Amino acid sequence: MSTESPDSGSYWMEYGAGAAHPPPSGRVEADVAVIGAGIAGISTAWELARAGRSVVLLEAGRIASGVTGHTTAKLSALHGLAYQRVRKSRGADAAARYARSQSDAIGRVAQVCEELGIDCDFERVAAYSYSETGEQGRAVVAEAEAARAAGLPATYVTETGLPFPVAGAVRVEDQAQFHPRKYLLALVADLRRQGASVFEGARVTGLHEGDPCRLTLAGGSVVRAREVVVATHYPLFDRSLLFARLTPHRELVVAGPIPAAQDPHGMYLTPEGSTRSVRTAPCADDEDGGSRRLLIVTGEKFTPGAGGVEERYARLERWTAERFPGVRLTHRWAAQDNEPSDGVPFVGRLHPGARHTWVATGFNGWGMSGGVMAGRLLAARITAKEGDGGGTGVSGQDVLSWADLYDPVRLSPRHEAPSVLSTSATVVAHFVGDRLPHRTGSVEDIAPGGGAVVRDGKRHLAVHRDDTGALHAVAARCTHMGCLVRFNDAERTWECPCHGSRFGVDGEVLQGPAVHPLARASRVGQADAEDTGRAAPAPEPDASP
Repeated sequence: MSTESPDSGSYWMEYGAGAAHPPPSGRVEADVAVIGAGIAGISTAWELARAGRSVVLLEAGRIASGVTGHTTAKLSALHGLAYQRVRKSRGADAAARYARSQSDAIGRVAQVCEELGIDCDFERVAAYSYSETGEQGRAVVAEAEAARAAGLPATYVTETGLPFPVAGAVRVEDQAQFHPRKYLLALVADLRRQGASVFEGARVTGLHEGDPCRLTLAGGSVVRAREVVVATHYPLFDRSLLFARLTPHRELVVAGPIPAAQDPHGMYLTPEGSTRSVRTAPCADDEDGGSRRLLIVTGEKFTPGAGGVEERYARLERWTAERFPGVRLTHRWAAQDNEPSDGVPFVGRLHPGARHTWVATGFNGWGMSGGVMAGRLLAARITAKEGDGGGTGVSGQDVLSWADLYDPVRLSPRHEAPSVLSTSATVVAHFVGDRLPHRTGSVEDIAPGGGAVVRDGKRHLAVHRDDTGALHAVAARCTHMGCLVRFNDAERTWECPCHGSRFGVDGEVLQGPAVHPLARASRVGQADAEDTGRAAPAPEPDASP
């Protein structure tokens, strides 16, 4: 195995940035404001525009360039070993509705591609959840039964298209894979044709719930809308206490071309070995005209800020080389997602008293089908409350029947308590422990390309040394809730271990829930007063902390 460009980034992002959408100036009004332009936000905005609503779509960065631009892009209703968990925690009917809603999402993408003429490399393939060593053998057998009982055409098999033996696998036919940015940029173009307003560089910092609701943006602009959807991956506002019910994690991805003859023909996932996921995608033929496919391998799940990311990449690359000899890796990237406390995403009302605010989050690595499902469900709920009767699924199933399954206001203490307590204990440990005297790094010990948190008088600084030896220092406390950030040595970013916020070495926000940057320091030992003042301003009275 060789690696041409280990820092080349996401394959999907090579498709291009798409049309530019400058941020708003002044006041904007619409029926619905959607915050976040990943697959959940774009799908919700598109469904609502199709239902005749005026829509404004707000993205802090670039369209479909966050988590959605770094996915593995599987469209599957088979989610690892999910059906056993859902049936145990929510019952057999809930598992059946979960299967129908996720299957509906696959059909919806196929339908939209045909309707709009979108060429997004959409391919129908089988999905597998497998055990290679037998460690999860019983669980795989049980998942085949649970998925079949939920209504999926699931079978238990011992033979797959992988180039290595497996102990057993669940197989579900007629699932799909696609190029997410080709699909979503086409949806945004159609949104614009329908008169929707789309803004990039529009970071929302405050929400006032009312009739209409009012959103304030970092640049001072104001958006007023009767309904607001928070589809920012990790919610900006914690008014239903979702922060305690979501556990962030990151996964690494490596990719490279293989001869088409070596294509395993399917989408594969095993929970063993810190998760391993395998699929392929279309790619250009080699210079000699030989047909190729892009092999995409994902794994090494870890908590943001856990460190040792280069070492994790090395393990994933070794696993790939052992099982796909001769692969030449050309890309690597990472994605982040949030695991919900009971295994089911949160899609619905933002909090128990919410009348006009909605949320979509907690897709746990299955955001492609989950995001499309969320768009269908939120559009149905918003239009239904206005007397339009809701939406009807592709198969004729009433989308509104999914509502209580995904409602964030649901309470299932028996099944959520262990996860909630674990997540809360981790956050408290960081929040309290970071404020106690402890050993920190030394600037002198930071190698080029590295970073460390160091003491600077009474405060902590996050210091990065670039490849030229120059130092870049920012305040080390996350502007979300004040936990100390940690350095990611592979992506050269600062990450918060409490809720997963990520920052560049210059302090700029890369990923929420933080909405304010880390304060820059002119040099170690002297904070830049201007930047310190702007880094963590007091939140608006109506904003969530």
